[in-house]
Amino acid sequence: MLLAHAVTLAEARSYIAALADEAATFDASVEYEHALLYLDLIHGQDVPALDTHGLTDDRTILHAIAVSAVKELVGHGVDTLQVELLLDMLDVARDRGNPSSASSRF
Repeated sequence: MLLAHAVTLAEARSYIAALADEAATFDASVEYEHALLYLDLIHGQDVPALDTHGLTDDRTILHAIAVSAVKELVGHGVDTLQVELLLDMLDVARDRGNPSSASSRF
């Protein structure tokens, strides 16, 4: 793994972990943890450490940066389908944290 890929992966992992920590509901936190585990599964043993120190607690900003970092992984050789699945997992987690959107599904 090249340095640029490792930096992008570390950014994605850090922001998804921060989203899990700042989630509005327990269900949303669990979904973000699933996304983090899936990201680690994609990369096998090559997973850099998390660094959530000093990140904002604004979930909208965290989500936007996490999505951007995940999309950048395609440029580092990560399969597009895996990235799309991960992006979907992030959207599901965000929706689980927003009670008004969850109730409108039924």
